Amino acid sequence: MKRRSGGRTKRGDADSPDVSESEQLLFGGPLRYDMGWNQHSDAFLELNLRAMVTRLPSLLASSLRLARQADRRAARTVLAAEAVRGAAQAVSLLAVNSALGRLLAGGPIEERLRQAVPALVTVAAVTLVAALLRAATTYATGRLEPKVERVATELYLERAASVELAAIEDHAFHKLLDTAQYGASSARRMIMYGTRVVNAVISLVAAAGVLTVLHPVLLPLLATMTLPSAWSALTNARRRYESFHTWVQHARAGHLISGLLTEPAAAPEIRVHGVGPFLLRHFRAMSETAEAEQARLARLAARTGLFAAAWTGLATVATYATLGGLLLAGAMALSVAGTAVIAIRTGSASLETLVLEVNQLHEEALFVGDLERLYTEAAGRAIPVGGRPLPERPREIRFEHVTFRYPGDSQRPALDDVTLTLPLGRIIALVGENGSGKTTLVKLLAGLYTPDSGRILWDGVDAATADRRGLAERIAMVAQDFKRWPFTARVNIAVGRSSAPLSEDRLADAIAEAGAEEVVADLPRGLDTLLARDFSGGHELSGGQWQRLGIARAAYRRGRILIVDEPTAALDARAELEVFEKIRALADSGQTVVLITHRLASVRHADLVHVLDQGRLVETGTPDELLATGGVYAELYSLQAEQFTKVPAPKAG
Repeated sequence: MKRRSGGRTKRGDADSPDVSESEQLLFGGPLRYDMGWNQHSDAFLELNLRAMVTRLPSLLASSLRLARQADRRAARTVLAAEAVRGAAQAVSLLAVNSALGRLLAGGPIEERLRQAVPALVTVAAVTLVAALLRAATTYATGRLEPKVERVATELYLERAASVELAAIEDHAFHKLLDTAQYGASSARRMIMYGTRVVNAVISLVAAAGVLTVLHPVLLPLLATMTLPSAWSALTNARRRYESFHTWVQHARAGHLISGLLTEPAAAPEIRVHGVGPFLLRHFRAMSETAEAEQARLARLAARTGLFAAAWTGLATVATYATLGGLLLAGAMALSVAGTAVIAIRTGSASLETLVLEVNQLHEEALFVGDLERLYTEAAGRAIPVGGRPLPERPREIRFEHVTFRYPGDSQRPALDDVTLTLPLGRIIALVGENGSGKTTLVKLLAGLYTPDSGRILWDGVDAATADRRGLAERIAMVAQDFKRWPFTARVNIAVGRSSAPLSEDRLADAIAEAGAEEVVADLPRGLDTLLARDFSGGHELSGGQWQRLGIARAAYRRGRILIVDEPTAALDARAELEVFEKIRALADSGQTVVLITHRLASVRHADLVHVLDQGRLVETGTPDELLATGGVYAELYSLQAEQFTKVPAPKAG
């Protein structure tokens, strides 16, 4: 594994970007996963001063819409405060002009001071009002920003949680989920940048208005002094954004490597196999590559800054030379020139701020646009609300010529023209080798997918037209990969019916039905034990203990149909026997159990067995009937039995 990793290699394509040796070795090539920045890069890089002015109204409208959704009162406060601040700034400049005119006029100094007092008082009063308005804006935006982020995040999570399972598993939709997750924080920042833009626009208008009143030639001078810094800011912002787009996955990979060095799951192998120095070496190499990119940006920014500074210096000299010429020609009073200097500096700062903040506002608006696109697409892929009610006590569920293919899967269907019956109140086992379609069938039964063709009938009611919420209420599931929630043991069980009030009696019954009393008793704090080692005081369970809690979760749900997918995969032989005894007791009480298991000896308790092979139903019958016919079930049963009965040959002497 010792190879140089600090250099850079080229891919075969002459136009492709440089790839570090570490990137090539660890990740197989350039890290260029499209997280949404691809579609935004060109739009941002084409942004220029004219485009910024054109798009500014729509950007501000988007910010205002977000603010009003979160807190109308705070949004109105910000708008009013910023508008009055702009007016106050104009009044302040005019008052300064008046004060300077009085102070620079002829006559005794006492008289001049007395005449300037009203203007100076006005300046002081306006300054106080501006400070109060600034405080009001700070308070209102402080309320708005977290509310906007919360509202946007809640909508994001609500939409994501309400779409069909097929949407979550669809690559294109999941890519949109990945991109849109940045929209909530961008929405929050849009409020901050939008407020700054509003302030800069109003300040700029106030300064420009005062300059126009003082002398018409002063307004072009303001633009001349400010354009260099605006060009510099825009150029550097575009470079940063392009670099961010190009290197974001590379940076994420560096964080991944550093995280592996401290990850508990990787810690044993890092120490036994001595992986630490290897990861550190590649972390250093990738970090040095990223540092070189930052140095490149800094070099370009410095060069651009020098050009802008030289241009600004020349413009400043020209501006003050023009002011001097106006003074010498008698076209402008000295007091007006002083006010003009203040207004030019104020307007210049406002225009520079405007350029910078519109840059940021536009960038954040792109990701908020992704979020809004997710809202629209998720609404079109949401789980339907309402539908026909299912029979209160159906006798059977029948699959009629059901075919289902996973989206984007060009291989054979996961289920192919399957027709079978699930009699309720019985134990039905689904048997078959890996990839035979067993898990897909129970997901269709639970309403997680809808068939591409065919029907699933609950005593004649097509599940495709039924109330999906009502269907889900009747299902309890213990999947092979059920979720191990990083919460307390109590919540891990009660989440089986989270919509119902938490009941201690119901918890106790569920734990007893699952045979999980010993698991709970061994926990340091009983049901209040946190089952997450990542947190202080957290506790970890073995696979078999988790399996017991998973069964208890399904028992707590009290669904009429219990789907159990490999329930004993992590249990020893004695615990496995106990679990199947519990499952048989559930069926004896009238609950329907749909069982998926590879351990065919455990299927002998089933009332009916359906055998699947490559997505098709090949056999149906009781365990004894299937053994007698000598088909697929009998073959699989014999193969497993031989593992326990075959005597190993003696080793050669």
